[in-house]
Amino acid sequence: QVQLVESGGGLVQAGGSLRLSCAASTGIFSTYAMGWFRQAPGKEREFVAAIGWRVGNTLYADSVKGRFTISRDNAKNTQYLQMNSLKPEDTAVYYCSASRVLNPRVEYVTYWGQGTQVTVSS
Repeated sequence: QVQLVESGGGLVQAGGSLRLSCAASTGIFSTYAMGWFRQAPGKEREFVAAIGWRVGNTLYADSVKGRFTISRDNAKNTQYLQMNSLKPEDTAVYYCSASRVLNPRVEYVTYWGQGTQVTVSS
């Protein structure tokens, strides 16, 4: 059973930064694309960013391009999401994901983390 555990969420003022981490319980990083989705109250879960198992292949939602950076450390079975210039509209529960292919669609996700809350105050 694969487990994804997020950390690093919290409360930050607009313009601030946070770094999310996601650790996997097993070595799936060598073959899985990793990603992040988020879900705000009353809204559907939406794609944020993803990174292929080949370092360098990345996808970003238009809303976070230039502000968020996704990265991974396969030796540590951990991925990261560096979030800069945060806005109140970035407030959501952020979910770590693992997929067999690099694709922004939620139906391609095989494993989900439990989520971590990010709140950006204005």
